[in-house]
Amino acid sequence: MYFLDRVDHTLKRMKSQTANAMTLLNMTLGAIAIVCILKGQLELSFWFIFLCALFDRFDGMIARKLQIESEFGKQLDSLCDLISFGVAPAFLIYQAVLHEFGTPGIVFIIIYMLCGAIRLARFNITEFDGHFRGVPITAAGCIVALSFLTVNMIPNFIFMFLILILSFLMISNVSVKKR
Repeated sequence: MYFLDRVDHTLKRMKSQTANAMTLLNMTLGAIAIVCILKGQLELSFWFIFLCALFDRFDGMIARKLQIESEFGKQLDSLCDLISFGVAPAFLIYQAVLHEFGTPGIVFIIIYMLCGAIRLARFNITEFDGHFRGVPITAAGCIVALSFLTVNMIPNFIFMFLILILSFLMISNVSVKKR
């Protein structure tokens, strides 16, 4: 009887942490993307950022499906998203293009990361009504990462505008319906 109770308790604990494990995998992939950038493997970093998006999508779905949503999970998700969709895409586009602009390039990615952090903090303290206020950092990060594919096709200064526009859209009052 004791053994079955322990097994049942362990299985419930494992179930309750499934979404958090996916969230931490998201952050791990984001950290790997950053390491790839440091090693000059920008294309590989791009793919890791998109894997982050996949796991970010699944963690929320799993939490809702298993009815294990928690305040802890919400906070953890935001911290991980800042790495995967704030820091990693900003460094990717910096290393690919914005480094050519020197200090302004650095300032622009810092603005992007700060706006992403503000966006996530604001999300965490507001009641969710089915609409996001401001463009989600996941969407902005994926757009920045996708823009990497156009580096050789469009003028480099366009990336500065893209970073600024996405930064301000994240902290704007634009209403985006959750899909």
